[in-house]
Amino acid sequence: MAKQDYYETLGVARNAPEAEIKKAYRRLAMKFHPDRNPGDKSAEAKFKEAKEAYEILSDQQKRTAYDQFGHAGVDPSAAAGAAGGFYGAGPGNASFADIFGDVFGDIFGGGARTRGGAARGSDLRYSLELSLEDAVKGTEMRIRVPTLDTCDTCHGSGAKPGTQATTCRTCGGYGQVRMQQGFFSIQQTCLTCRGSGKSISDPCPACHGQGRVQRTKTLSVKVPAGVDEGDQIRLAGEGEAGEGGGPAGDLYVQVRLKPHAVFKRDGDNLHCEVPVSFAQATLGAEVEVPTLDGRASIKVPAGTQSEKAFRLRGKGVRNVRSGAVGDLYCHVSIETPVNLTPRQRELLEEFERLVKEGGARHSPRETSWLDKLKSLFG
Repeated sequence: MAKQDYYETLGVARNAPEAEIKKAYRRLAMKFHPDRNPGDKSAEAKFKEAKEAYEILSDQQKRTAYDQFGHAGVDPSAAAGAAGGFYGAGPGNASFADIFGDVFGDIFGGGARTRGGAARGSDLRYSLELSLEDAVKGTEMRIRVPTLDTCDTCHGSGAKPGTQATTCRTCGGYGQVRMQQGFFSIQQTCLTCRGSGKSISDPCPACHGQGRVQRTKTLSVKVPAGVDEGDQIRLAGEGEAGEGGGPAGDLYVQVRLKPHAVFKRDGDNLHCEVPVSFAQATLGAEVEVPTLDGRASIKVPAGTQSEKAFRLRGKGVRNVRSGAVGDLYCHVSIETPVNLTPRQRELLEEFERLVKEGGARHSPRETSWLDKLKSLFG
């Protein structure tokens, strides 16, 4: 009797992604598993068909062969011993634990360690405060980072020198054990070896069997020119040491910018406030302004209003990725005179009187504001 198409068995399209195939198989397995249908031969047959279909379609190499050649491409008798053929036991009446190991493994933490207990070390994060000048021009800084480092006495094994760890008898060295609850199988970290897969009878006196010790490392960090708030610099392999000989994690240095007395940064642009006297803004003047490279000057035309911004091209920050240079924006802030002498007050009062008597529109903002008020209140 011809076998049913695997895609039809699972009820998925031929271009279905792996996640959809897994979901379809899980649904059918839950429905037709023999543990839930004792004595039902029909359910058992459907369960075997679903399992066989999933074993083929969940393996990319087997799925490709099936898509090209049909059942002949994955038939054990036709491909026995051939490279890329179908290997392993057929779809027998396996336990619930065997069937759902790969389906539920990611949910219950399976696969975190390799056999033997090796596990990658944790990544670390370090907050590095920089001045605006250092961030813009780049610098090299030394930092001290507390971390878990490989024990020099036992070289990470956790066992006293001259001895060695043995395979954990509870989990057989896998670091994980399965617990059966009805028809569900839950994978958990082995409580005996705590996931290491090893049993240490004579622990290292320096690290007490942990294989790692607390240590503060001094590292050099090269900060490229143009980094901004929130940028990260990755130092590969400078995180925590791995367990059981696993690789070390990475250290991520996150940039924090200190507030600057003069400038505010906005991406690649800089902004600063430039105080201008009442007379300079009225009559016009050439005003000196600061930049990160030194001093420059801007021409303030007569009649300049407060908050007017003047742009100095190329006086901003060079982008750390593109190399493009931003601009510096100088925002004029007109200062009101204080501590006037009697003569200065007299002259200002005379000036105000002459302005009003002249009838000319010397205050564009005030005139515009009054016009808006008239329109608002009729």
